[in-house]
Amino acid sequence: MSIWTDLAGVEFRLAYVDAGGMRTRSLQAGSGEAVIFLHGTSGHLEAFVRNIPAHVDAGYACHAIDMIGHGYTAGPDAPYRIPRYVEHVLAYMDALGIDRAHFVGESLGGWVAGRLAADHPDRVSRLTLVAPGGTVANPTVMERIRTSTRKAVEEDDIAFTRKRLELLMFDPAANVSDELVEVRHQIYHQPEFVKALPNLLCLQEMDNRLEDLLSPEQLGRITAPTLIVWGAQNPFGDVPEAHALNRGIPGSKLEIFAECGHWPQHEHADRFNALHLDFLSGARA
Repeated sequence: MSIWTDLAGVEFRLAYVDAGGMRTRSLQAGSGEAVIFLHGTSGHLEAFVRNIPAHVDAGYACHAIDMIGHGYTAGPDAPYRIPRYVEHVLAYMDALGIDRAHFVGESLGGWVAGRLAADHPDRVSRLTLVAPGGTVANPTVMERIRTSTRKAVEEDDIAFTRKRLELLMFDPAANVSDELVEVRHQIYHQPEFVKALPNLLCLQEMDNRLEDLLSPEQLGRITAPTLIVWGAQNPFGDVPEAHALNRGIPGSKLEIFAECGHWPQHEHADRFNALHLDFLSGARA
């Protein structure tokens, strides 16, 4: 398994974009309607390397970005709250002249994309929420995210980074490569990342989380056609949470992947890509 193998045959570039004053790393590939991919908490754009080629081949312009304070993107010296993430994504779009895009948001990225769709419906064509966060505040899950991330960042032993990635998967052996672990380990041990960790984990604090949760009213305002993809063994959210989200977003469609954890787009890339491209094709009808 290799990121370079996953991207073989695809012409792409890694670019740094000034998005509202934040130096923002993005992987850009393809042409056509824009699809913006947003990763999860403490994640980075490499979460989508198994999805980019299929979408490029289908005629889409793909943008996988490191959100504020994540990956190799700069972050403000302030807590990373949902409105701040949304502002950053909109600034990225404005910087590249993207008026409207399809969104794929995984975990935290789904939370951000959902809020963006509720508050800025004119900027979202179709919305795909992949094991999204932002609808519940479960202390056990929040502690799991907080503890596993801190351990991986604060300890030099790369084994803790591997454990943080393996936590996301139903089948870690098939989906957590040495290369992916090394990429994340390097990100986690940047001095800037270590310093900003409290800002990055602020949504795992109950007061912040409760204030930023997607409310029933906000979910009800999402007008973009919406696809929800969930893993049956998602360690950060049980299946009933997915059904509640499905009921909350008018007209949304829910797909639950068996033998799948928190990264459906990665663990079951072929299935996800076929499902998602079929969903996007409705915008071209």
